[in-house]
Amino acid sequence: MKDLGGLMKQAQEMQKKISEAQERLDDIEVTGEAGAGLVKIVMTAKGEAKDITIDKSAIDPEEPEILEDLVKAALNDAKRKSEDAQKKVMSEATGGMGLPPGIDFPFGKMGN
Repeated sequence: MKDLGGLMKQAQEMQKKISEAQERLDDIEVTGEAGAGLVKIVMTAKGEAKDITIDKSAIDPEEPEILEDLVKAALNDAKRKSEDAQKKVMSEATGGMGLPPGIDFPFGKMGN
């Protein structure tokens, strides 16, 4: 094990890259839409909802379930885009090593 120092250095570099990538996730925003843009949800790549826009024409007091479905669809679209952005950023940080989200390292969890 004469290269243990080299492995430790690589692990520290990886930790720094992952930490920087996680910080970038706060700045990346994605928009999920439903109903041809009647409902829009802006979310960070970490999955935090930042904004929601509902066109007035989507609000029908007689049929609230339509708006409910549109909100769910926009949220799911934003969540999928958020997860895709997160995977891309973390893959770039790990040099394409293909590590799955949630993998435990001594210095924290990727993907959270």
